[in-house]
Amino acid sequence: MVTSALIPWLRDSDPALRWQVERDLLHEPPEVWEATRARVATEGFGARLLALQDPDGQWAGGAFFPAGHDFDAAAREQPWTATTWTLNSLREWGLDAAALRGTAELLDRNCRWEYDNLPYWGGEVDCCINAWTVENGLWLGAGITGIVDWLVEHRLPDGGWNCEWVEGSTRSSFHSTLNSLKGLLAYDIATGGTEATRAARRGGEEYLLRRGLFRRLSTGEPVAPWVGRFAYPFRWFYSVLNAAEYFRRAALFDGVPPDPRMAEAIELVRAARQPDGTWLQGRTLPGAVWFEVDVPEGKPSKWLTLSGTRVLDWWDAR
Repeated sequence: MVTSALIPWLRDSDPALRWQVERDLLHEPPEVWEATRARVATEGFGARLLALQDPDGQWAGGAFFPAGHDFDAAAREQPWTATTWTLNSLREWGLDAAALRGTAELLDRNCRWEYDNLPYWGGEVDCCINAWTVENGLWLGAGITGIVDWLVEHRLPDGGWNCEWVEGSTRSSFHSTLNSLKGLLAYDIATGGTEATRAARRGGEEYLLRRGLFRRLSTGEPVAPWVGRFAYPFRWFYSVLNAAEYFRRAALFDGVPPDPRMAEAIELVRAARQPDGTWLQGRTLPGAVWFEVDVPEGKPSKWLTLSGTRVLDWWDAR
């Protein structure tokens, strides 16, 4: 549980974060957190991003990269300002889709993927990109059923997904699997899902759970040091905290208790908690942003404290 000393600190935050604190940590009645959530469209981070939208519905003039992005080897640092990344932020912050009324249609007319100039709501060949497009399309009311079918069809034999399948990879990736699972969960929550989406989701979850969310199946060793690296925003990056947030949402939707195979991963989350109950910001992914939404590396992060606390609250209540 969040300590009483942290409550004023967490409440003194942008509406995009504060409404989640009120709902998930303080268990305020809906009329309280819903009123705060409504403010995302009119103040703070949400309002700032809304004001940066281009007249054609995009942000920064591109789907995944800003218009004019230099793809040469010396300039491959990922910017976080284009349409997909901005929509991801607004959706995750709880913005009411009504604030973006007409955006789905504008993107359908004006936005194309950098890959083969494909239409935006048709998706492309990257699992993570397609999963985010499913989530954003469901939120904004776009037709994304074809992308959902694509995700189901592109699950690898070992149970998960890998965005490098186009390069011939046949082994799943922790990053790609988690992001693909988020897209399928959003679809199941919004529509009830299908037998195929539910089976794909179960298979992907099993891929991660068999590995305890962070170990190699072959040796039992941690897959990499980054599994315990926590930084906000999560972006595409895998960590046991990011994965535990997914499994919390999935378990609450499915009406099942936490899977005991997550126990070691949860203890990594718990070990990162500071004596004062906060989590410290890690090293964030480099790249241009519209503006900063969290503290520098090494400082107590309200976003990570929200995330870590609600994961532990869910786990400890099992």
